[in-house]
Amino acid sequence: MPSSLAPIVLFAYQRPEHTRSVLDALLRNPQAGESDLIVFVDGPKSPADAVVTDAVCEMFKDLSGFNSVNVHRSSLNRGLAQSITEGVSKVVEEHGRVIVLEDDIVVSECFLEYMNDALDIYQYDTNVASIHGYAYPVDCPLPATYFLRGADCWGWATWDRAWAKYNENGKELLEQLRRSNQRREFDFDGYASYTAMLRDQIRGVNDSWAVRWYASAFLADMCTLYPGHTLVQNIGLDGSGRHCGVSDKYGARPYEGNISVERIEVAELPAARDAFTEYFRSLRSDDGSAARRLARRAATYPVGRRLLSMLAGRPIGQ
Repeated sequence: MPSSLAPIVLFAYQRPEHTRSVLDALLRNPQAGESDLIVFVDGPKSPADAVVTDAVCEMFKDLSGFNSVNVHRSSLNRGLAQSITEGVSKVVEEHGRVIVLEDDIVVSECFLEYMNDALDIYQYDTNVASIHGYAYPVDCPLPATYFLRGADCWGWATWDRAWAKYNENGKELLEQLRRSNQRREFDFDGYASYTAMLRDQIRGVNDSWAVRWYASAFLADMCTLYPGHTLVQNIGLDGSGRHCGVSDKYGARPYEGNISVERIEVAELPAARDAFTEYFRSLRSDDGSAARRLARRAATYPVGRRLLSMLAGRPIGQ
C-alpha cells in the first residue's frame, strides 16, 4: 500500500559506500518504515563503470526498513541533470510531492519528520517552491525555520504545483534575469556566481539542473524554507564523484535535535539574506581569484559541478 508520507527519491550512480551511508542514515529516521523509497540508478558510461553500478543496484535487492523499495535502473548514461529532471517529474506526477536525495547526502534522524511536516503545512502556499534540508554555516543565529527566495538542491522536497515552474531552458531564464535587472540580487550582491553558472550551462560547459531550478523559482518570486540548523551533510566532497572536488567548507554534521516546523510568513527573511551574502563574500575572500579560475577550468570536464558550487558559495548542483 502506498504511504501517506512523501516518497523519498534517491539518485545514485557508482558510489556504493556513499549510498550505503545515505541509506543507513535514512533508516535511523522513525518515519522510514512508513516511507516509500524510489531509486533511480543511472546507466554506466563504460564497462568498468558497469561493475560499480551493479554493486549499487545489488544493495537494494534485499533492502528492508522502508514501506516499499522500487528501483529504476537506466541502461543508458543520462547524466545527473536528465536523471533528476525526469525522475522528479515522474514521481510528482504520480504522488504530488517528493523528497529528493542524491547518493552523497546523509541526513539527520529528524530529517523526514521535518520534510513531511513542512510539505503538509505549505502544500497550498503557491509562493513556496520547496523545502530544504541544508543550512549554511553562517556566523549569526537564525530562526528555527526561515524563507529565502529561490530554490536549492542538497536534501530538498517539493510539490507537483511548484516543480511545474521548472524551466529547462537556460537561455530563457538568463534573458528574464537580464530584462528584469535582477542579476545582482540573483548573485547575492555579486558574491555568488550563479549568473556565470547559468551562462556556462547555456554554453555547455556544465549541465546544471539546479541553477535552472534556482532561477526558475527566483524568477517566479517563490521562496524555499530552510532549517536553522543543517539536517544534512554532503559526504561527496571528498573527490569520489565525477561532479565534485574536495572541500571541508560544507561538511558540518547534521543537527541531532528536532526542528519544530510551524507556519511562518512566506517572505524572504532579510537577516538570512544578509547572513548568506556575508558568508558568500567571505568565501570569495578565502578562495581568491586563482582558486576561482581553477574551479572554472575544472568545469570543462563533465561536469565540475561542485567545484563550481564551491566557487559560488552555495551548494547548487548539476
